Amino acid sequence: MAGTLRAVRSEPPPTNAPPRSASDLLGGTAVLGRQVASALDAHELLKDGLPSEALEFLGAHLVHIPAATAVATAAGMSVRTFHRHKAGSAKRLSREQSGHAWTFAEVLVRAIRVFGSQLDAEKWLDAPAIGLDQRRPLDLLGTPAGVTLVEDYLDRMEFGVYA
Repeated sequence: MAGTLRAVRSEPPPTNAPPRSASDLLGGTAVLGRQVASALDAHELLKDGLPSEALEFLGAHLVHIPAATAVATAAGMSVRTFHRHKAGSAKRLSREQSGHAWTFAEVLVRAIRVFGSQLDAEKWLDAPAIGLDQRRPLDLLGTPAGVTLVEDYLDRMEFGVYA
């Protein structure tokens, strides 16, 4: 039906099973419309632009970070812009917005693996970190250099090297 937003029907993984990939956090096959089994699959998906529903799914399945914050960080747009985007004819995010959303999801999956739960990972992303000069990891995800800093810090934490 024209003008009707499609409902996001994908279920999140069970609470005892953490998301295994960025595609899981963005709604999986049900939302993305295809399986993402490799980096090349991800490239093709992001090149075409993520469906807007992927960002909605991500925001709806966060347990600590507010959905508005996630949208602003993950896609580099305000919530108001996101709602205008959804209501308009553009049902897909741009390549740049898709790349930001994918990176946010990848970092969150990595943090979940390091911290053991999605709640703890999100709390870490949302709090000042000593190893990041008291900056919130979430605030650094807007640039490639910031993403590298966060990923390097997660590496150090995963292997017990904090200095």
